[in-house]
Amino acid sequence: MAVLSCQTYFINSKKIIKTKPFICCSSSSSQNNVKVIINGAAKEIGRAAVIAVTKARGMELAGAVDSNFVGQDIGQVCGMEEPLEIPIINDLTMVLGSISQLKATGVVIDFTDPSTVYDNVKQATAFGMNSVVYVPRIKQETVMALSMLCEKASTGCLVAPTLSIGSILLQQAAISASFHYNNVEIVESRANPLDFPTQDAVQIANNLSNLGQLYNRDDISSDIPARGQVLGEDGVRVHSLVLPGLPSSTSVYFSRPGEVYTLKHDITDVQCLMPGLILAIRKVVRLKNLVYGLEKFL
Repeated sequence: MAVLSCQTYFINSKKIIKTKPFICCSSSSSQNNVKVIINGAAKEIGRAAVIAVTKARGMELAGAVDSNFVGQDIGQVCGMEEPLEIPIINDLTMVLGSISQLKATGVVIDFTDPSTVYDNVKQATAFGMNSVVYVPRIKQETVMALSMLCEKASTGCLVAPTLSIGSILLQQAAISASFHYNNVEIVESRANPLDFPTQDAVQIANNLSNLGQLYNRDDISSDIPARGQVLGEDGVRVHSLVLPGLPSSTSVYFSRPGEVYTLKHDITDVQCLMPGLILAIRKVVRLKNLVYGLEKFL
């Protein structure tokens, strides 16, 4: 923290203020910042997270972990004007050990892979650090195991199926609409082939299930492929499209005779996930257990 000061002199009983300032530096502000380690820092979302964290108030980037660009400065990898003097290291334990010596609040952001999430969070917990996990296709068995781990260690972990606030708002609106319509279908499009249905579609279908509503009764038992895949047991259907050139899009169509109600959310850039990520970091430091879903904090 830099403190701007002025020197004051008295000459012939008249007060004269010397306007040339000097800077007095203090490290107390930096010590209070949340230290953030990004695991998967060289990925597109990891690079966006590096920039977002360095700009966010009350937190600072403390480590970058990835198997790519090892040894290179993460700031330069992200295309920043100035290097951050933080090399990419392919050893999470080493980074955790160095940061733990600072005795500061630490958060590990995990953008890695479903197969490594449990071990990553376990390591972070061993060093007294909380975790934010954004890993598509993470299995529910893994989430349950992480929940037990965090409960035992009294350590916070936020598992976020999505970091998009817009996606969460769409899900919440879909839940409200489901009580008023008997027909609902999800249509999603992505520019590149992925594992379909996507996590967003699965989450929406799960949210609409077990609400006492049975959808699309007229052909709920139809197994015609063109009718899409049924998610759950309540008749929610999803249609997944691969359309290069279009933004990633999720639409939910509700209807009844004479009326169609459509909810739509488009993602054009990974930057849209950063407000949700910063919110997740601010919230997870206060947790003593695992929380599933960023929507719990909206």
